[in-house]
Amino acid sequence: MYQGMNQVMDQAQARTWLATAVEEARAGLAEGGIPIGAALYGPDGTVLGRGHNRRVQDGDPSTHAETAAFRAAGRQRTYRGTTMVTTLSPCWYCSGLVRQFGISRVVIGEATTFHGGHDWLGEHGVEIVLLDDPECVALMRDFIEQHPALWNEDIGE
Repeated sequence: MYQGMNQVMDQAQARTWLATAVEEARAGLAEGGIPIGAALYGPDGTVLGRGHNRRVQDGDPSTHAETAAFRAAGRQRTYRGTTMVTTLSPCWYCSGLVRQFGISRVVIGEATTFHGGHDWLGEHGVEIVLLDDPECVALMRDFIEQHPALWNEDIGE
């Protein structure tokens, strides 16, 4: 775990927030999409926005889970102190969103099936909380096994 902020996030709180992202991932899978979910939490712990990967459903390659949650949150005066929670390590596109808008922390369900840009985020002062959640790993492993071409399209390979 990286510690880019003065205080380290409580693991129990991180897992509670991850449950919101997992709900979103399961909703995306039920819609025939890629099972990645995310939520953006405010500094006070309120959910500002939540969403899931909708690339398949919308035919829009930019609708990743993190961008869906970010868009659902609407405009904020500042993103300092906010936490992006995602079931999977954020890709470069979503990592760029975190840096561009100054999101302070990213809680990641897993980075086993895909190791995105979270190391880079940690090197640039974003607190990274990597949970290695077995449910998130199983969800992605099953999906990748059943839909390898769709997965490779999603990660740009």
